[in-house]
Amino acid sequence: MRRKTIVIIGLLAVAGLLYFKDDLKFLAESFQVKAVDYQPPAKTVWLDQKVSTERLSWFYHADQGTRTFLIPYKWFMALEQPTIPWLLFTAAPPLSDTNYLARFGFIPDTVIPGKPDPLPIGFAQSTAMLDANGAPWRDPHSGADMTGIGLTCAACHTGSFTYRGTEIVIDGGPANTNLFEFQKGVGLSLLLTRFWPGRFSRFADEILGKDVSLDDRMALRGQLDLVLKQYANINSLETKVAANSVEEGYARLDALNRIGNQVFSIDLNNPNNYASHSAPVHFPRIWNAPWFSWVQYDGSIMQPMVRNAGESLGVSADLNLLDPAKGLFKSSARIDVLYEMERMIAGDPPSEEKGFGGLASPKWPENILPPINMDLAKKGGDLYKTHCQGCHGPAIDSKALPASEAFALFKDTKRWIKNNAGQPLLDVAMIPISQIGTDSAQADGLAARTVETPPNLNIKDNSFGFALRDVVVSTVNTWYDQNSAPPADRDRINGYRPPDIQAPLAYKVRPLNGIWATPPYLHNGSVPTIYALLSPVKDRPQQFWLGGREYDAKDLGYLSKDSIKNGFLLDTSKQGNTNIGHEFSDEKRQGVIGPELKEDERRALIEFIKTL
Repeated sequence: MRRKTIVIIGLLAVAGLLYFKDDLKFLAESFQVKAVDYQPPAKTVWLDQKVSTERLSWFYHADQGTRTFLIPYKWFMALEQPTIPWLLFTAAPPLSDTNYLARFGFIPDTVIPGKPDPLPIGFAQSTAMLDANGAPWRDPHSGADMTGIGLTCAACHTGSFTYRGTEIVIDGGPANTNLFEFQKGVGLSLLLTRFWPGRFSRFADEILGKDVSLDDRMALRGQLDLVLKQYANINSLETKVAANSVEEGYARLDALNRIGNQVFSIDLNNPNNYASHSAPVHFPRIWNAPWFSWVQYDGSIMQPMVRNAGESLGVSADLNLLDPAKGLFKSSARIDVLYEMERMIAGDPPSEEKGFGGLASPKWPENILPPINMDLAKKGGDLYKTHCQGCHGPAIDSKALPASEAFALFKDTKRWIKNNAGQPLLDVAMIPISQIGTDSAQADGLAARTVETPPNLNIKDNSFGFALRDVVVSTVNTWYDQNSAPPADRDRINGYRPPDIQAPLAYKVRPLNGIWATPPYLHNGSVPTIYALLSPVKDRPQQFWLGGREYDAKDLGYLSKDSIKNGFLLDTSKQGNTNIGHEFSDEKRQGVIGPELKEDERRALIEFIKTL
């Protein structure tokens, strides 16, 4: 009789699932996080960029003091993916599964053979963290401090693409991540953990152990509620500005506005300071950047530490701007670690004999990608000198040019200045938007945005860029004071440069070494390939998909596809996404920088660019 009853209940359950399947499907889709499919590559290779694998392994997970997801490391590892299995109350796979995280563009760390890291490149376990109330975050059962987890600069500045089954990692290159969608996924995972039957019990078992008191489990639930309140607050702020925001999608981020929102709205608890994401940019390449006169990709920041500490604050390093009793500008940002990361990228100062030191730009791997046609590349070298060299400078170490020209850039004294220690800096040019003609949203936003700050922070200028500089400088100086850093160490860590800021309606130009490995193109990622960039605007794709990984070795970019499931369709008709400017055309208008290039000229330039 009992067996018959079980069978009947089972049949009723199946019938119920079938009857409500449409409702269940709707519910599942409501919680869906859009992430592209991921197929692990047959092989992953790292190119020789003059940094050891051991050093790269450290760099990938160096603790900058960030707590990007507002939860402890142990929580992150215990969470389940934000999906609802068809067997409704069974466990979903782990959120931290590197193959799942790769769907958002995060790169599995297998740089040391045979020792894969449990976290992807750019994720770091940090030190003891504070909760939303500013109190030490402790395990409710053991009382032990809970360590944080956050993103590092490697998450945004390590690129990769695949070519016929082989993944090529580009250190210092632009990431192909969708950060906003992943943060949404973490939030949904937390929400399901709190409310979906069975999930909290499994979560509590992982965090506390199975044999703990009800009080401990309720305390854990209280911590979870506090985190969900933080996520709800951020979601409310995002909703407020959504109408004026531009979707970032894969390979792009409105980094400066997001940093400003974190510091001046969330850390300062001022919703009036939350701005829309109106100017997404593609993640910039960072090799050689420490030796530029202006280190930020848009030419707005001079000092490396202002840029780097600002980045850490932007991805949620703790920062006290509200409670003088706890020390204003006290932060979890690790200034010492940021300096060591910068030193790895910088290496020795540039020289006429060796060029740039530190992290080298990637060289075209002819053992993986098609070999370079050197005859065509040499023709492209002549075209480069005619059309590109005036702004971007002489090509660096191209095998298509005579050996005597390999480091011509470093011998052109007019292009170099010195920092306060007498070290050479490439004096990068700022090209006015009125001349280059590219989308102005990023420059316009930086110049126009203002913020509200309380008098006790002593912010002298309410324009966003200058206010952010003041907060970052005060944060860094607070760390120096806490660690009794002498003046000489402060100067060295600051890169022997003042914390100058500028917000011109202009964009920075830099050398093009390694540019072949950094799609998509223009500062806002609105052009998918080098070939399209060399074409008139009318011939550039008006829409294209981002999120794919396969490299186009002919046109130099991501391989074009008609659609990508759960990818991002970039529409260049939207302000902030426009693909205008930096144009070779016979028409006379703003943004035309040279005559229209014939097909064979474009192909020759592309072949030369492969040698950079």
